[in-house]
Amino acid sequence: MAILEVLRSTNFGQRVAEEEVDSLAQYFVETDHWRRLFSDEVDVIYGPKGAGKSALYSLLVGRKTNLFDRRILITVAENPRGATAFRALEADPPASEREFIALWKLYMACLVSVTLDDYGFAGDQAKELREHLRANGLLATNNLQRILISAFGYVKRLLRPTAVESSHCLDTVSQTSTITTKIIFGEPSAEQSAKGMVSLDHLLTLGDKALADAGYKLWVLLDRLDVAFADSPDLEQNALRALFHVYLDLQVLRNLRIKIFLRTDIWRHITTTGFREASHITRHLTIEWNRASMLNLIIRRATQNTTILGHYRENKDDVLSSTSKQEEFFYRLFPLQVEAGSRKSNTLDWILGRTCDASKQTAPREVIHLLNALRDAQVRKMEIGESEPEEGHLFSRAIFKGALSEVSKTRLEQTLYAEYPAMRVYIEKLRNENTQYSVVSLARIWNASHDAAMEIARELCTIGFFEERYDKNGAIFWVPMLYRAALDLVQGASE
Repeated sequence: MAILEVLRSTNFGQRVAEEEVDSLAQYFVETDHWRRLFSDEVDVIYGPKGAGKSALYSLLVGRKTNLFDRRILITVAENPRGATAFRALEADPPASEREFIALWKLYMACLVSVTLDDYGFAGDQAKELREHLRANGLLATNNLQRILISAFGYVKRLLRPTAVESSHCLDTVSQTSTITTKIIFGEPSAEQSAKGMVSLDHLLTLGDKALADAGYKLWVLLDRLDVAFADSPDLEQNALRALFHVYLDLQVLRNLRIKIFLRTDIWRHITTTGFREASHITRHLTIEWNRASMLNLIIRRATQNTTILGHYRENKDDVLSSTSKQEEFFYRLFPLQVEAGSRKSNTLDWILGRTCDASKQTAPREVIHLLNALRDAQVRKMEIGESEPEEGHLFSRAIFKGALSEVSKTRLEQTLYAEYPAMRVYIEKLRNENTQYSVVSLARIWNASHDAAMEIARELCTIGFFEERYDKNGAIFWVPMLYRAALDLVQGASE
């Protein structure tokens, strides 16, 4: 088969996990990260944007049947696609971390109750939990946004009035006055208990006991937290600090667990001003990729294409059997170098070095994007009559820099600017400038004082745009390869 036909039928997958849920299992490999998550050794999964948190989340959801066989149920606390459930809170969000703590606890109690109902668990504890929620007007529904709106409406009634009393209602049939149960933030006094008041923690304990009675555990999965609170850093900080407070409070329960998938930069942000409880969060892992694991990702996605295997007359299992065979196959598809020369890197290292930001962590998202951009660029060239790549490769050297420009532009505009809009004005002022800056040169370009320029530059370091280095004159700030093409930067130091 001609190279053009091979490429036309080639697909390296989607760079966003939510867009390839149905095919993720085809690329799946049981990494130590996955093993620890699936075996319930960890609850909190950190990772840079695009590192694969949502892929692990999606794979976990896809293994619902396997988990059920282990007597583990799963439910999601956020919509995996589309509008987030928490979008409903934008107009009138919780006013404090305390309100968020109450909301998280009540929301979790509602999710537990809905899950118990879904599976038909009707023990005494499950019934009591359900009745407490229903008596207080909390919805029994599978619609996450409706559950959240209902729960927050109750929290506002609970925490914003000056006094919390047991509410009265008139039975429309008997015309007699009755006292409804009331869910309160803290533990009720003896008098409050006599009036039927129960705490939020009591609801969660009921849920935990109901699960124990049924012989099951429940994992509540939380992903897309970066999207849920994207428009307000302060709201995000309150929400996530409260979530981790609730996570720690739930550690006393044996059958209910929250599994949190969170970006490392967001975790860093919420702990910047201090978070004493952070040291108690021990069941966690951070997703990291090295050269071997990234090579494996590339080759797994390449060998998922039967036309590639057929063209090179290779067997998928044989290619994947060792790192050396994976690298050997890589160089059947790719040229040995993008830029020729004894001091130039080989192609794999070229790819990894140009798809990482200043953190020096390469994420699958940019690598997958580059692979698809290479495929598209090579097809376009061959469709207008250019010859096939040399030595039987799928890709010629000439297309790599153009494909990288596409990745660079997307990363800058759709990730960096979208996540950190306040930094856009400073980054754009560097367009057509150089790749390395002193504080003096940055102060000149930004028309800022020395101290202000240093503060801005270090903020750009925290988001991965600058790498801070030092020479004999002090701090210098270096732009990683990933962003250079998008900004048309010129190699060298700014005067």
